[in-house]
Amino acid sequence: MVFDPKQLDVFPMQSGVYLMKDKADRVIYVGKAKLLKNRLKQYFSLNDTRAMIPLLIAQIAHIDTIVVFSEKEALLLENTLIKQHKPKFNVLLKDDKTFISLSINVDHPWPMLRLIRYKGTIKDKGLYFGPYTSAIAAREIYELLNKLFRLRQCSDNELKKRTRPCLLYEMNRCLAPCVGLCTKEQYDQQVQKVIYFLKGKNQDILPELYAQMQQASDHLQFEKAASLLKTIRHLEHVLQSSTASYHIESTDAIGIYRQADEVILFLLFLRQGKLTGSMHYAFSNVIEDDDELLTSFILQHYQNNKNPPQEILTPIQPSLALTEILKSTCKIQLLFPKKGEKRILLKLAQENAKSTFKQEKDEKLLKEKMLLDLQDTLQLNRYPKRIECFDTSHLAGSDSVASVIAFTDGVKDTKYTRLYKIKTQHTGDDYTSMQETLFRHLSRAKAADDLPDLIILDGGKGHLTIALEVFKKLDIASIDLIALAKEASRHDKGMSQEKVYLPYIHDPILLNPRSFLLQLLQKIRDESHRKTITFHQKRRKKRLISSALDNIPGIGPIKKKRLLTHFGSIERIKKASIQDLLQIKGITQSDVNALQKGLS
Repeated sequence: MVFDPKQLDVFPMQSGVYLMKDKADRVIYVGKAKLLKNRLKQYFSLNDTRAMIPLLIAQIAHIDTIVVFSEKEALLLENTLIKQHKPKFNVLLKDDKTFISLSINVDHPWPMLRLIRYKGTIKDKGLYFGPYTSAIAAREIYELLNKLFRLRQCSDNELKKRTRPCLLYEMNRCLAPCVGLCTKEQYDQQVQKVIYFLKGKNQDILPELYAQMQQASDHLQFEKAASLLKTIRHLEHVLQSSTASYHIESTDAIGIYRQADEVILFLLFLRQGKLTGSMHYAFSNVIEDDDELLTSFILQHYQNNKNPPQEILTPIQPSLALTEILKSTCKIQLLFPKKGEKRILLKLAQENAKSTFKQEKDEKLLKEKMLLDLQDTLQLNRYPKRIECFDTSHLAGSDSVASVIAFTDGVKDTKYTRLYKIKTQHTGDDYTSMQETLFRHLSRAKAADDLPDLIILDGGKGHLTIALEVFKKLDIASIDLIALAKEASRHDKGMSQEKVYLPYIHDPILLNPRSFLLQLLQKIRDESHRKTITFHQKRRKKRLISSALDNIPGIGPIKKKRLLTHFGSIERIKKASIQDLLQIKGITQSDVNALQKGLS
């Protein structure tokens, strides 16, 4: 059933939102319009030459409309509906971009400087500085500030429990507030210096260090003076490399570059007059015009952002409705600069968008060529767009687990990662574990019509036989299959001989240890192995911890959880004093006696 354009004559002429649906009643596109009827007619006219329009129209079975009173309401409703329905033809931001920043938990009595990586918006309270261009740059500043101002680096639990200063105090890297070797006033002064530095108010730091170096030299403390000089040189390098000529406080500049239905949207972050970072988003099959794309992106990215800039520079004149929404909900000003420093910054964002597009295009072509080579070399029937790798792990037959990881277009694709606890009872039989994992995973994938193109098994010919049996049971004939066996079952990295086994072929294929194809297969297999081992270790550790406390009379699930939350491990519970144990809510003297007896 295809939508008949004649039905558009009865659609409203007011402002509102339209929802295009397919024959399964799934929303495939959401849009807004000042005049709904006119806007919808444009899709079915010959004047709309956008590449994706014919594909969209072919899938439309029904169109719903929602009339609102203003363009502002339409914008907000469109944004809400996109997040709710996740239409495949709309641009939808995913929280898979990570940012790195420096933070100070100023609400704590003894604040500490932290280097954090986060996705989406920041949820914790405190002061945040960044995001930074790279983890290396952020870590360089983090290490320098810890060395200069000696704030604590220990956890809150360590801060409470410590009775003597740690090694960092001996190295002159901490003020040791844990044992009272500095006053609250002295510590707070150092915290303020860190904040001033990160806000760009660092003019007094170098003169102070020069004075300390001169004083150390006058007192013949030459090692200390040399250490201070090294710190000064390091600091001068950091300050020089982070200085910019902009006189702008807190701004994000957005650049857009498009070729047909592929778009790169590039963000530059400017804080305290310095470029501190960047981020880009790549979109394919984009139907929206640049102004629609920009509007949708800004609403999704900034509306609930807890660390927003003061202003956003846009390459297109923003609508009045969008400007009002951002100003009222986020206190952000939208600007379309035509001259001055802000225009220069906007041009820089545009150039970065263009160069990033070309770079990603080149990388995409290289990966595509490599996957085509893989298809040819391994005699695959399908182009291996999505590759899934299976691996199992156990220890003497216990805590058996398995993992499935995926690579799409040659890049790790975490949304397809799956971890399995093996249900079948056996004593370390890898084949049984692999059979169960394959059957459970592929049964669900087949039901969802979401099968991979190629499956890699970490094993040899026996694993191939097991997989082919599963394929036969599930009536699957559309997946290519290989097994990758490392020499002597070693899982260390290095240029060792690898054997690639193919179904129904007796001898394995031996790939050159230096070939890019082998490196890709090893990368996929090693990532799968790492995931499985990590999951197995967590499962085993959890079982050992649980079993140690489960056998103690009077210690139920609630008390067990409180003990492990407070002490962190069985070893610490063993070493805890009677007084420490009795401080835990619900723990009685009889519980303490049982713990000491049961854990001895």
